[in-house]
Amino acid sequence: MQRTEHPLLSPSLGSQKTLVSLQFGSPQARPKVYVQASLHAEELPGMLVAHHLREHLEAAEKAGRLRGQVVLVPAANPVGLGQRLNHKPTGRFEFDTAQNFNRHYPDLAEAVQAQALRDLGPDAQANVSLVRQWVGDWLRAWQPASELESQRRHLMLLAHDADVVLDLHCDAESVMHLYSEQACWPPLEPLARLLGCQAVLLARESGGGPFDERLSGLWWRLAEALRQAGRDAPLPQGCASTTVELRGEAEVSHALARQDAQAVLDFLAHAGVLGTASGALPALPALPCEPTPLAGSQTLRSPLPGLLVFLVAPGERVAVGDVVAEVIDPTATGAARVHTVRAEVGGVLYARVRERYVHAGGEVGKIAGATPFRSGDLLGA
Repeated sequence: MQRTEHPLLSPSLGSQKTLVSLQFGSPQARPKVYVQASLHAEELPGMLVAHHLREHLEAAEKAGRLRGQVVLVPAANPVGLGQRLNHKPTGRFEFDTAQNFNRHYPDLAEAVQAQALRDLGPDAQANVSLVRQWVGDWLRAWQPASELESQRRHLMLLAHDADVVLDLHCDAESVMHLYSEQACWPPLEPLARLLGCQAVLLARESGGGPFDERLSGLWWRLAEALRQAGRDAPLPQGCASTTVELRGEAEVSHALARQDAQAVLDFLAHAGVLGTASGALPALPALPCEPTPLAGSQTLRSPLPGLLVFLVAPGERVAVGDVVAEVIDPTATGAARVHTVRAEVGGVLYARVRERYVHAGGEVGKIAGATPFRSGDLLGA
């Protein structure tokens, strides 16, 4: 294993943060899998999974079972980890810009599209290598103007040439689920099975420039541009990336982290990165759910403020019209004291908020519906 410290751009005199990456296997080996945890810095289950995953990868490397390479970033947001307000962690938005740490990554497809249209040829694998080289050159030439941009640049440099990218997050209170682009689903299906995902939400493109989609979207968007330009230059989907939501924020335990780390290890075996002690691939369990479109996910909201009482737990299925929660105003009179929040789509309640007081218009939970009804930017703040 090679441990590397990547200093971030200093925002002020006497202040310096460092991103740490762990490299397992030869940097030239393929396939390459990139795994990062806690890009939203208050989402901690992934950090513990990375802790246990590291131990297994070190053992596999010593035993000579690494066929490819794995780059692990166990704490992907040192900027957000340092942010606290009123004794509470606030690692989702950067204090200086109010930007979400998982939005606004550079558009890599746009950055190299002119070169791709001009220079890609008839050899698919050569084209993949060229695109990775161009993207790497563009990222190395990028001069970040802030600490936040510096962090984004380091993360993308570490991940831009990966065959598979796993971005480990969690929701407030939720079941295991993942988000991905439609073009990435086939190679990621074994991961969803091994993790036991109870929801899989797919989109052509969800919007907002999140980390994972800038890496996978590069490939299908360039391939689409080549087709539209009439260029006969094959370009495979060079990266399958996903945001894995490791249940809820409070579910930080060794038992769950060991279970999830083992699922990732089994996936690495299926991805051709890791050899097993027996030589046989781990068995794939049944997929607990069918993928649904992210555009079919309903975000439940309350039109009124009040005390939030849930009647449905994460993982339970609801039908249209079912009461998911009650919002109680103890200061009101009569029937106005209780407002019901009802499902408008049928499906699994895969996530809900942790807070039990909601403001008017505040989010309550999310249901994975099967029929698309939304458009535009599909991700929340």
